[in-house]
Amino acid sequence: MPTALRHRIGPELVGQPVIERTNPADPTQVVAVTPDGDERTVDEAVQAAAAAQPAWARLPAPERGAILLRAGALMAGRRHAVAADLVREEGKTLTEALGEVDRAVEILLYYGGEGRRGRGEVVPSGTPHTLAYTRREPLGVVGIITPWNFPIAIPTWKTAPALVAGNAVVLKPASITPLSTWHLAQALDEAGLPPGVLNVVFGPGGKVGGAIAAHPGLAAVSFTGSNSVGRGIESVVSARRARILLELGGKNPLIVLDDADPAVAAHIAAASGFGLTGQACTATSRVICTPGIHDALVDALVAEAARYRPGDGLLPGTVMGPVVSPGQLTTDLEYMAVGAAEGGTMVTPAAEPDGQFLPPTVFTDIKTSHRIAQEEVFGPVVAVMHADDLDHAIDIANDIPFGLSAGVVTNDMRSANRFIDRIQAGIVKVNRPTSGVDPNMPFGGVKESSTNTYREQGSAATDFYTWTKSVYLGMDH
Repeated sequence: MPTALRHRIGPELVGQPVIERTNPADPTQVVAVTPDGDERTVDEAVQAAAAAQPAWARLPAPERGAILLRAGALMAGRRHAVAADLVREEGKTLTEALGEVDRAVEILLYYGGEGRRGRGEVVPSGTPHTLAYTRREPLGVVGIITPWNFPIAIPTWKTAPALVAGNAVVLKPASITPLSTWHLAQALDEAGLPPGVLNVVFGPGGKVGGAIAAHPGLAAVSFTGSNSVGRGIESVVSARRARILLELGGKNPLIVLDDADPAVAAHIAAASGFGLTGQACTATSRVICTPGIHDALVDALVAEAARYRPGDGLLPGTVMGPVVSPGQLTTDLEYMAVGAAEGGTMVTPAAEPDGQFLPPTVFTDIKTSHRIAQEEVFGPVVAVMHADDLDHAIDIANDIPFGLSAGVVTNDMRSANRFIDRIQAGIVKVNRPTSGVDPNMPFGGVKESSTNTYREQGSAATDFYTWTKSVYLGMDH
């Protein structure tokens, strides 16, 4: 039976469930049904958040953190049920979904601990008998808009730091993955989060996301998604002088040097190129090889691709799940056709979809000018490119509008350090997949991948959700 969800606004669950989300592995199976939110729904959620936020901000930070710690423990106790729902609505394999739920738990526990750490500093004052220090203040009410590809991890890593900093939240999950976010809200509710501190509004991005961006009662908006949508949101939010954080697309390179083991390099490339069905902003989409390893790497990568046979993520042995939606499948197939038309050579068997199951594809003979080397596909498609040497490979890697994640595979630490120095990316990996991050490390990109003003995750996340108050305390009276 599908799960019927309703908007969570203050202490109430409201709205008639009318929008169906089906299982990408079996489109005849309805997983969840949600209400169709609009501008009025968002306004009600903002009002509920504004009413709840002052008391929440007055609650001592360790007590706010304790609620997150309890929510993390609750989520850990039901990880298998949450992961199974995640598979049914998004399509990941069960192993991948369990890993994502575990990441959400880690994030809740990390920011629960932040409630006892706090931030601020004491500095020497030039005025005698004066204590000079800073403190962080919550912004107030913030809007959060999240994508479908990490439907519980991203809502958690945006919401947890906002809450522990003393803000109230209006959260809009992706329309096609509502159930995972609902599990997060349920855990926080059961952990003791006061009504109105977290409000969840379901509905299409154009209506609900647009209303969040435009609402004058929101002090900030955090968005992860496509570049075109993100830039539109940025223009609206910036026009009313609210704070904005965007995490957008990537076209992430993995450089493979001659001294690397081709089997190891291919395994690393496949893990982030075909894992998660290639549906990650940090996925490897370009593999840039120097001459001595190119042919062996291509052979090894084709062999790896054969292991990623798509199937239902809940079935034992499935290595890669389906494409998330018919629309995304159409996009993947269009880019594959473009890659071939521009002169690329498809070295894997022709990728004929079966329903929303799409086998991985590897292209060779891809040049920097090709669209498949410049534009984000967001599917299990990897382009292999030639480079003369390390410096040439770095030039190719940097010759794109994006700068999110980048990696190199080499046994030479001098080459690794040269790569670290020159690469234009916010996340840099050496002998590791370009996807996968730790919750206590800052996350974000440069160039068109991010607003590049604030970072998510780690202690840096609270910078976005707070403002600095400078205090001069005279002590001579």
